Amino acid sequence: MATLADVAKRANVSKMTVSRVINHPDQVSDELKTLVYQAMKELDYVPNFAARALVQNRTQVIKFLILEEIDTVEPYYMNLLTGISRELDKHYYSLQLVTKKSKNIGSYDGLIVTGMRHDDFDSGVLTIDKPVILYGENTRGYDYIDVDNREGTKIATEHVRQLGFKRIVFLGINLLEEQFMVSRLAGYEEVMHTYNLSPESYFIQNSSRVAEKKAFDLLRYNSDDIAFVCASDRIAIGVVRAGLTFGRKFGENIAVTGFDGVFLDRISSPHISTVQSPVIEMGEELARMLLQKIGENGKSQGHILFKPTFIARGSTTGKDATSY
Repeated sequence: MATLADVAKRANVSKMTVSRVINHPDQVSDELKTLVYQAMKELDYVPNFAARALVQNRTQVIKFLILEEIDTVEPYYMNLLTGISRELDKHYYSLQLVTKKSKNIGSYDGLIVTGMRHDDFDSGVLTIDKPVILYGENTRGYDYIDVDNREGTKIATEHVRQLGFKRIVFLGINLLEEQFMVSRLAGYEEVMHTYNLSPESYFIQNSSRVAEKKAFDLLRYNSDDIAFVCASDRIAIGVVRAGLTFGRKFGENIAVTGFDGVFLDRISSPHISTVQSPVIEMGEELARMLLQKIGENGKSQGHILFKPTFIARGSTTGKDATSY
């Protein structure tokens, strides 16, 4: 079996450098990490993480806690999990999916939490002595990563406004007290005020069926041109179905935008113009930020907002997809 000395020799670096790459990669340049990782791969070298964990009082386990119904957000979380696990694998960490009740069963080094709601902060969910990173905006002082929700709806609202629509309806998720929804609503309202247009907002369950019914009611007795800026692709799917029921022409007398851009936007016909979140990349950054926080003994890491991309498709243009 290859040893640490063998890796050092193959990479033409010292054993101390190899050890630092394995144990403290954040303290080593990307160039050195590339050399050492390549040597490890060529020699099929696997560090003794059991021994390392014992010395550092670590478990090499990260837990991922989802506090919302997964069936309402699939396949979104599959992409997030892909990003998290991809980054953790580089550092020989394992990932465990846990529930609210099981999060403290068994040892672990840090916790990633998503789906935190207003009441969860006050109910003691985060009463733990481990480093935590949240996936989702919050104003409670916790480190977090999210997409720029405000910017996302600004882009979507600006898009339909440039298409000539003056009646632009925002269909939000009925979680108005949650920060991500506050931000999405704010982005929409900012554009509406810029053009001296009257905001028109409704908040519903994150369900295509509920959204279809709401859009049906709004379209039923109104033949005006109308655009819908939706807070999720799931809601947008329902609005598209309602538009088809009334024979609306997408890009002409109706436009629909979604938010997320993870699979659901492509199963609709027409395909949905959407605000796409770089979910896999955000998952990778969640893992990186948490591992750095663990390495820095719980030091605050702040927050990162990822820039969204808008993809224009048939639900607003009647044409093939373009991104910007």
